[in-house]
Amino acid sequence: MSTRNMKTYVGINNEQNGGMTQSGKIIRDAWVFGLIPETETGEGWRLDRLEVLWGQVNAEWEKYDFQVGRLPDELRERFMRIHGDAMKQARAAGWDPDSEIAADE
Repeated sequence: MSTRNMKTYVGINNEQNGGMTQSGKIIRDAWVFGLIPETETGEGWRLDRLEVLWGQVNAEWEKYDFQVGRLPDELRERFMRIHGDAMKQARAAGWDPDSEIAADE
């Protein structure tokens, strides 16, 4: 087993940038699709477990052509609530989405 797979995830509540990372997005989308309960933060998970979850999330998104607007009403409303709340919390924790855009340019 590689040492990469032995590393553990800090959990969405302990993430940098208030959880506005790829790992955080995987966890939030898993909540949206009901793959894990919203109380599950992923804290202590080995990275290979997070990769398995990413595959499951990706398979769910594929059903809707990876578009929020194609989600059924219940899932779209859950998506908007979960991601909206996450953005509010991340901003309160100091996350600035504009700085990420500037860094990419």
